[in-house]
Amino acid sequence: MINLWDPHAGLALGAALVTAFLLGMVHGITPDEHTWPITFSYAIGSYSTRKGIIAGLIFSLAFTFQRALASELAYLALDRWLTMSAIEDYVVYVIVGVVMVWAARHIIQGSHWHLFGKHHHMESSGGEPALRDPRPWMPAVHGFIAGWGVGAFAIIIYTVLAPSMPSAAWGWVPGALFGLGTTVVQAAAGGIFGWISRRLGLTTEDVRVVSLKTAGNTLGWGGVVFVAGGIFGLLFPKVAGFSINTGIHVHNLDQIGISLVLVMVTVLFIGVGTLIRETRAMVHKGHNPGRPSMVGH
Repeated sequence: MINLWDPHAGLALGAALVTAFLLGMVHGITPDEHTWPITFSYAIGSYSTRKGIIAGLIFSLAFTFQRALASELAYLALDRWLTMSAIEDYVVYVIVGVVMVWAARHIIQGSHWHLFGKHHHMESSGGEPALRDPRPWMPAVHGFIAGWGVGAFAIIIYTVLAPSMPSAAWGWVPGALFGLGTTVVQAAAGGIFGWISRRLGLTTEDVRVVSLKTAGNTLGWGGVVFVAGGIFGLLFPKVAGFSINTGIHVHNLDQIGISLVLVMVTVLFIGVGTLIRETRAMVHKGHNPGRPSMVGH
C-alpha cells in the first residue's frame, strides 16, 4: 500500500515512482508557501482561463526541472546541504520575496503598493496606474527558485525516494514525477484563478486592470511578507520554527507554522482582499457589474 505520510526507504521502483507523483499532487493541492502565492499572482494577472493554465504550467514545469535536478543530486549524495536545517528555507523565502517585489514593479510601474489606499506616481491617460502584463518567463524564474525550498515533501524525495532508484540514470525521476504531480494541480488551479478573473462581471479592460492590480499587489506586498519572514527565520530560527500540531496526517496540513502563515497572509489577506477591493472600486466608479466579460479564453 502506498504510504504518502511516511514512506520508508528501500521501496520498489514502481512504488517509489507512484509515491513521488502522488506526493506532488498533494503538494499542489495543499497550501504550500512555495507554490500557491506565485500561482495565484501570475494566474490572476493573466485575466483569462487559458492564460491562467499556461502561467500555472510554466511555473510548475520550472519547479519540476529544479526538483529533478535536486533529486539527481540526492541520488549522488551531493544534497546534504539541502536537508541539514531550515536555514536554507529562510534564505529561499528572502530570495523569492525579492523576486516577487521585482515582478510587482514590472506589473505596476512606478507605483507604491497600498493595501487600503491608492497613491501612484505613474498613471496612464485614464487615471489608472501604468500596468504591464507579466512576461511568460517570469513564473519560470519563480518556479526554479521556489523549488529549492526545503520541507517535508523535499526531504522525502531527497532522502527516501531518490536513493531508492536503481542507478544514477534514474536519480532525477522521483523529483521530476513529483514536479509533474504538482504541475497537474497547479495548472488546473491557474485555470481556476484565471476563470475567476473573467467572471468579475466587468468589461475586458476593467478585468485587465483589476487582475493586474491584484497580481501586482499580491507579488509586491507578498514579497515584503516573504522577505520579512525569511529574515525573521534567519535571526530567530527557534521562534520561527515553532508550530502547532493539527493532528492531520497530510503534509502541509499537519501543523500551523510560519509557512502556512505566509500562504494565508499572501493569498487570502493580500491577494483575495485586493481582488475584492478593486472589483468593488470598479463597480463604484459606475461600471455595470452584471455585464459579461469579453475576455478571451
